[in-house]
Amino acid sequence: MAFKPLSAPSSTRYVPRISIRFHLQNPMSTFLSRGFSSEKSDLVGDVETVFRLVTTSKNLKQSLNSSGVFLSNDLIEKVLKRFRFSHGNPLQALDFFYLTATRRGFYHTPFALNTMLYILGRSRKFHQIWEVLFEIKRKDPALISTQTVQVVLARIAKVCSVRQTLESFKRFRKMGLQLDTDGFNALLRSLCQEKSMTDARNVYHHLKHEFRPNLKTFNILLSGWKSSEEAEGFFEEMTKMGVKPDLVSYNCLMDVYCKGREMDKAYKLVDKMRDEDISPDVISYTSIIGGLGLVGQPDKARDVLKEMREYGCYPDAAAYNAAIRNFCIARRLGDAYSLLDEMVGKGLSPNATTYNVFFRSFFWSNDLRSSWSLYQRMKDTGCLPNTQSCMFLIRLFGRQEKVEMALELWNDMVETGFGSYILVSDVLFDLLCDMGKLVEAEQCFLQMVEKGHKPSNVSFRRIKVLMELANKVEALQNLSDKMAAFGSSIQVSKGENGLIDMSSSDLLPC
Repeated sequence: MAFKPLSAPSSTRYVPRISIRFHLQNPMSTFLSRGFSSEKSDLVGDVETVFRLVTTSKNLKQSLNSSGVFLSNDLIEKVLKRFRFSHGNPLQALDFFYLTATRRGFYHTPFALNTMLYILGRSRKFHQIWEVLFEIKRKDPALISTQTVQVVLARIAKVCSVRQTLESFKRFRKMGLQLDTDGFNALLRSLCQEKSMTDARNVYHHLKHEFRPNLKTFNILLSGWKSSEEAEGFFEEMTKMGVKPDLVSYNCLMDVYCKGREMDKAYKLVDKMRDEDISPDVISYTSIIGGLGLVGQPDKARDVLKEMREYGCYPDAAAYNAAIRNFCIARRLGDAYSLLDEMVGKGLSPNATTYNVFFRSFFWSNDLRSSWSLYQRMKDTGCLPNTQSCMFLIRLFGRQEKVEMALELWNDMVETGFGSYILVSDVLFDLLCDMGKLVEAEQCFLQMVEKGHKPSNVSFRRIKVLMELANKVEALQNLSDKMAAFGSSIQVSKGENGLIDMSSSDLLPC
């Protein structure tokens, strides 16, 4: 039986892929096209060009006009995606989003809208989120989907109180959006992910009479339980309401059992699933593999990889990652490497999560040689590190004062675009300043700015002090100008319980 995703597909209408060219002769004129030929072949280069213009130009419209680049829906999505994963300036991304939306006959895609809202929400620009939503509702309300509601509520729930999250949900309804059970599910999912199950359960009971709970509602709530007793009680409530559990429901309960080290219950649940003609899938077995690792049985977990094939279920990368993690926790790295080789031999590609399991072990054992060797292997296989990979490496380099290795990692990041420049640069600048590498620090600073990322104020102050001592007046002025171009940072104060304390204007209409 195939795994059923919890998220519902968007119900918005089809939005045609439209291309826009900014003409030199008339910046306000547009070129509309429904397809591409040669322009598509250089899409990656065009994305890089546009991203640089957005992050460096003082007159964005004129710069885009001069570039002659066609701005298709596909290109716009990729530029916004670049902002998202590179932690770019959200207001620059918003300027780009608004500018491209002003063209007559052009409509953003749901993906572009949701990506833009995610970027703003991550930076706590909630006022701008609602401005975008009201503008989209005026121009093209069909773009606002359940996924849009999910994106916004998740970012708000992450830093705001449950009350503010609930008020934001109600604000969607005040906008005139007809939120059904899918919208209710989006609210519950946000609370399960960012708050506590108690909060989600209270909101569920508060609103369940306004929205008819369905299978997805219960699966969302089941996925958030940590206690098997509470999960079992909710599972019973589900069946009493006439909602029949599916594979996702059982996998949620399986996950609770395995994380709670209740492996006997997990095995009994597998038998119950088969009795009800529901075949456990790779997610079910991955939970069991993880649970066996928690109870100190990595060898038995490895056997599950073989046993599941007998039932016609083949391990994926996540299943192997769980088994590899078990051996790393048990400090049996030889067995972990054997599984890594077996994984490759089965035609599966290790991902950043796979390597991070090893990087974590090497970091805590202060094993620089193994970390560096694994990083080289990672590059040779074409697997891009993620931010977690970079942080394990850069902190280890900093701990052992390996400037050359740190700079090689940084240059790989600049060249390829992986990882978080902001997080890695803080550790890198500390290392370079501690070692008196002022020239290298200046170069990395300028590379970061060139990519459109603002170095932290702490890092800038450290470099500034060293430059003042070295009497590098012109270089310091240049870096100061670069920092000033990003504008002042917005200070956000924390209220009680560590929650972000925002005025009602951030979330509610004035």
